[in-house]
Amino acid sequence: MTTLIPRPPYSDAELASLYPPSLHLQQVQILLRHGERTPVSARFANTGLAAYWPYCSAVSRFRSAVLVPPGPDPSSPSSSPPQQQSSSSSSSPSFSELQWRRRLESFGPNDAAVPATGPDGSLDNLCDLGMLTDRGRETTHALGVRLRRLYVDHLGFLPASIKDASSFMYLRATPIPRALESMQQAFLGLYPPHTRDPDFPPLTVVSRYSPEETLFPNDMHCRRFAQLSRAFAQRAAERWNDSDEMRLLTARLGRFMPDDSPKVAVDSKPRLSGIMDTVNSTLAHGPATRLPRDFYDPKVRQIMEKVSVDEWFAGYGESREYRALGIGALLGDVVARMVASAERNVPPPDTEFVHPPGQQRSSSSSSSSSSENDDAAIRFGLSGCHDTTLAAVLASLGAYNTESWPPFTSHIAIELFRSSDKPPASSTPPPPSSSSSSWWPSFLSPNKQYQPSIYRKPTPQLTPAERESLEGYYVRLRYNDEPVTIPGCKPQGKHFPGQESFCTLAAFKSIVDKFTPRDWQAECRANIKKAAFPEVKEPAGY
Repeated sequence: MTTLIPRPPYSDAELASLYPPSLHLQQVQILLRHGERTPVSARFANTGLAAYWPYCSAVSRFRSAVLVPPGPDPSSPSSSPPQQQSSSSSSSPSFSELQWRRRLESFGPNDAAVPATGPDGSLDNLCDLGMLTDRGRETTHALGVRLRRLYVDHLGFLPASIKDASSFMYLRATPIPRALESMQQAFLGLYPPHTRDPDFPPLTVVSRYSPEETLFPNDMHCRRFAQLSRAFAQRAAERWNDSDEMRLLTARLGRFMPDDSPKVAVDSKPRLSGIMDTVNSTLAHGPATRLPRDFYDPKVRQIMEKVSVDEWFAGYGESREYRALGIGALLGDVVARMVASAERNVPPPDTEFVHPPGQQRSSSSSSSSSSENDDAAIRFGLSGCHDTTLAAVLASLGAYNTESWPPFTSHIAIELFRSSDKPPASSTPPPPSSSSSSWWPSFLSPNKQYQPSIYRKPTPQLTPAERESLEGYYVRLRYNDEPVTIPGCKPQGKHFPGQESFCTLAAFKSIVDKFTPRDWQAECRANIKKAAFPEVKEPAGY
């Protein structure tokens, strides 16, 4: 699929069912795919498709932090030569902003440098490959607006205005710019400028060194996962390349393929998934960047998505190792944050849970004296990631029940609920000093007084008291605003009575524990000489 068409806002009846009065929302973690972008590679120039797309106004408005060295202005006549100035200075370096715009340059005749131009001859607003476009910024901002309508306006789960996001939010993005920019656009929709304090401090956004990135399946830096990915891709090629479906694609699109790769195939050049990438990217934008209409035939697109989903995501549903190396570390972090929140059992700061219209509030949902700076329990998480992240999460939980690719600006909301009859914690640790401005969750900080006992402790190793601390908590996933049901949560006792999409926290943790790596980097280097496929399929979601 290409651009996501959001479903209408929930009705009062739907809200009453999705957020029953006997459950109180305690934590939300959002994983969002970036918005619309340009293709990651320039393809099909032979059809007249321009290589440079004029849909990125942001490149005319760049700002960079530039260092202003301490000491006298070197341009001043009275300034001493650098060698005569003291090597030490009490002044600290300061930073300023440098505003600039970017233009692209390309090869011309005889390799002469020439300005790159868009399909209309324009020089400005030209996108890089894989760059978030103006349309992508619009749709991710709109997602933030929808999140605000739900979690602020309808549920009262988040405060309407804020002084400091670091007191309750966890913001993260992959190193790929479109993911960061999409997360920022969604935050802007969730908390527009007028809802933030005049002295609102800069946002803290978490990122990782690329070899340690787990917010998407990192085959670039996980050798064993790359090996598994290639094996499943090869299996898909063997399964589909000689199929009737692929022959139909070749009949419709073969004349646009390169002379040295005239047949459309899983592993053709460009690969089938690459063809789909260009189709989806062009379909999301204007008429100046369109392929011939055969590419947009519904049957053609349906086959491309079906085969590409099999190539990229089937491994998560069949192999525990595939799940562990591809997405297990991320889901382990997600579960750890929920467990930390459950162990603390800290109600939200300065907010009150407001039930949908017509529902009765429970006195247990009122706010407590918990400090606004209590960073031990994350209240709301927003992570900018990718299509491969969302599909990997759902497939690893046995819940990717579609042959469609995740559209641009898709998201998964992972919600933690507490039962209204769950008694408050018998004791809670003292909140941090009011002067604390740390954004880092204390369950990961060795210097904090509070250390949760469970964290990533495998479920079979939990003590009876630790198991009891998880009781009364439920987890529910919504993919593009539709509830998701996990197979292992369907048995009696593993879900909220009458609603299978509400998995008990204990059951959800048990499912994820089975493919959460104990040492992701070590496991990425292990089993290199072993077969890629398990001897017997290892179904996901149990």
